[in-house]
Amino acid sequence: MTETVKAIRIHQTGGPDVMRWEDVELGPPGPGEARLRHTAVGLNYIDVGHRSGSYPLTSFPSVIGMEGAGVIEAIGEGVSGFAAGDRVTYCMTLGSYSQARNINVDRLIKLEADTSEEIAAAATLQGLTAHYLVRELYPVGDGDTVLVQAAAGGVGLLLCQWAKHLGATVLGTVGTAEKAKLAAAHGCDHPILYRETDFGEAVLELTDGKGANVVYDAIGKDTFDKGLDALAERGWMVSYGQSSGPAPAVDPARLGPKGLNLTRGGLNLFVRDPAIRARNAAEMFGLIEDGVLKVEINQRYALAEVATAHADLEGRKTTGSTILEP
Repeated sequence: MTETVKAIRIHQTGGPDVMRWEDVELGPPGPGEARLRHTAVGLNYIDVGHRSGSYPLTSFPSVIGMEGAGVIEAIGEGVSGFAAGDRVTYCMTLGSYSQARNINVDRLIKLEADTSEEIAAAATLQGLTAHYLVRELYPVGDGDTVLVQAAAGGVGLLLCQWAKHLGATVLGTVGTAEKAKLAAAHGCDHPILYRETDFGEAVLELTDGKGANVVYDAIGKDTFDKGLDALAERGWMVSYGQSSGPAPAVDPARLGPKGLNLTRGGLNLFVRDPAIRARNAAEMFGLIEDGVLKVEINQRYALAEVATAHADLEGRKTTGSTILEP
């Protein structure tokens, strides 16, 4: 059965004003698909990248958004393991800025009874990002010193908590005293106000000149060079975002004197395999349920008003996670 649903679509790239709240025809789920009614949608910086064109889309018009949670309404032919009424979440699949959608079931993660759909929409993409950063790209261990850029953001708060849980000393950059308090309440031992203090010098001072074992950098252009200089010998620069623009090119010779390591993260590589994704999600949601990781939903917007949410996110007016309500 075909129905008309509302969705945010863009017909071209640009600022927040290019997003349109439009009617979209939604047909029945195809083979291997489920029709999912969204109850909560996540807001992430990758959405800004798709809207602005820094992460190119393949066609227009396009429903953007990469994370959502809700309830399955119907299943297509050949689907096993999922049924109507199941509560599920997903990430890294374009099209979440909608009231309902069809989605391949191999992208879905079933929710346990004690995980709400709001928490899932706030934490699936950001939580699985934190997972691969601290558990896989650079496995944080007891005694490590970690620098988290944008420590009061959604991923930043999870990184601070998770790294602290794993035994690290956590340093984090923040823009305001309010954000410093928020980061400190979530495991950041030393919040650094980057507008008032040179964060590279602060890291060296706080580590007696040794530097950090790992820098988790979602900012890119504005922080990358100084972050490299703040690393300890044999330290790791883990670049996983570019909110200020792409990081500069690096001459490998620059890494040599301290034996530095450089890697570029990408969540899609770590959620492609359904079995691995389910395993990582179980660990992440388990830590949330145990209270080790606290998900801060600090903003809520109607999905129809997502342009305001994008403007606030780009203006660094948000902290923690943001929910869009369909």
